[in-house]
Amino acid sequence: MDGKWLLVDTSGKLLRAVDDFEQAKVLSIDTEYDSFRYFREKLCLIQIHALHTTYIFDPLAGMNLSFLGRYFDDGRILKVLHAADNDIRLLKRDYKFNFKNIFDTHRAALLLGFQQLSLEKMIKEFVGIDLKKNKKMQRSRWDNRPLAEGQLEYAVQDVIYLDALYEKQSAELDSKDLIESAAKAFEKIAETGWREKRFDRRGYMKIKGYDLLDQRQKELFRKLYIWRFHRAKAENRAVFMFLSDSNLLGLAQDARHPEKYLSQRKMKVYGEEIERLTENR
Repeated sequence: MDGKWLLVDTSGKLLRAVDDFEQAKVLSIDTEYDSFRYFREKLCLIQIHALHTTYIFDPLAGMNLSFLGRYFDDGRILKVLHAADNDIRLLKRDYKFNFKNIFDTHRAALLLGFQQLSLEKMIKEFVGIDLKKNKKMQRSRWDNRPLAEGQLEYAVQDVIYLDALYEKQSAELDSKDLIESAAKAFEKIAETGWREKRFDRRGYMKIKGYDLLDQRQKELFRKLYIWRFHRAKAENRAVFMFLSDSNLLGLAQDARHPEKYLSQRKMKVYGEEIERLTENR
């Protein structure tokens, strides 16, 4: 893989990163987060490419990363991201960062009329490089430490060509008189903020098997559906990992035997709540 990279885990590496950020006119930025296992996405890595080096920051390592805010908020430095919305939302949520002067290569491609908008497609189309990314890495345990070398190399790939992609896309936007439209779109993306996951009050009706329940079971299923959402939120676990749809359905059908559908730990912690819900069905 082309390009130097450093996992910033010492004060010396931190000073080197700051020195490059101070000199850079363009910062390429990406994050790795886990939206699969957690109710609220967990930010696990921040990758920033400056000059000729990619710096990897670990939000889970206890390092104070607030200093990054002055670069994100500096309108003189261009920040290039791909599909920036979620990255910006998470960074604002966890660090209250503000963003000025961004370029979103995903939105740029959309304005240019492309339909296949993945980073790999864009890099291939505009830069002529095949990233050959390992798709399995995307769902790997980014929250586990230590991270594998392959994970770090995967993370670096997302930023090392962003500045080259920006240059190609910017020229094409200019040739098609789309610079002003792009600037407005980028400014709107930079202003995006974090929002909590919304509760779908009628979502239980869409779960497979709901139509097979009788009326009393449907009412219990509705109560259990609401209960599951709030408990998953409190534990910061993905709803389906806290309690699957099939187990939720089984619990509604066989309310007298909750131990068949809940782990021993959940029975110990939530057994009384389940009992109250099933008694009042």
